[in-house]
Amino acid sequence: MARLAGKVAIITGAAQGMGASHAKKFIDEGAKVVLTDLNEEKGQALASELGEHAAFVKHNVTNAEDWANAVAQAEEKFGPVNVLVNNAGITMAKSILQTTEEEYRRIVDINQVSVFLGMKTVIPSMQKAGGGSIVNISSMNGLVAGAIGYTDTKFAVRGMTKAAAMECANYGIRVNSVHPGVIATPMVVQEDTKAAVEEFSKHIPMKRVAQSEEVSNMVLFLASDEASYSTGSEFVVDGGMTAQ
Repeated sequence: MARLAGKVAIITGAAQGMGASHAKKFIDEGAKVVLTDLNEEKGQALASELGEHAAFVKHNVTNAEDWANAVAQAEEKFGPVNVLVNNAGITMAKSILQTTEEEYRRIVDINQVSVFLGMKTVIPSMQKAGGGSIVNISSMNGLVAGAIGYTDTKFAVRGMTKAAAMECANYGIRVNSVHPGVIATPMVVQEDTKAAVEEFSKHIPMKRVAQSEEVSNMVLFLASDEASYSTGSEFVVDGGMTAQ
């Protein structure tokens, strides 16, 4: 039997990269998936490719009304939501002195506030469904230091995950965070960063960057009933980086 048979999922930032990989994996395992993203062209194309069990919703994850619309669309098309993957996020690699207040607030809104809004909006739908699983994509920089702004928000996702897990346990809703290391997404392996990534990979204990599917396998596990007793926890997919 498919591992997500009968489940309805929302995956943010799903038009490309890790989000697209998660969506494909979920569809393969029997879920009905609402893909959300600001990139309407790529999102619609991927939903069409994935077939009748996929739908696309244009979605600004920093906007509460957009969140309400995404959940409403999911319920209307497929039914109450069982799984939320808060995948949307941005990176920033500037020093404290270089970072403007506007840039800092933007990364907080996209990486942190969006996770709060997503959890807050989806919980009532999961209550209707009789329970569910929220998977918040943090980073290895939610465990160890990295760039200002990015590190802060990814630590915040880790903390929000634990707080929400305690509150939601009584509702039969599990909340966990996933902490990827360096993943071979289009953003990471583009031409201007490819050489730097290859050099960095020499310092990873497993001597390579991960493929998106390796993160998707962890997200799939947490979304499924196989992880029925896991909540409020960090699941690390970083090739051993944070173990050093």
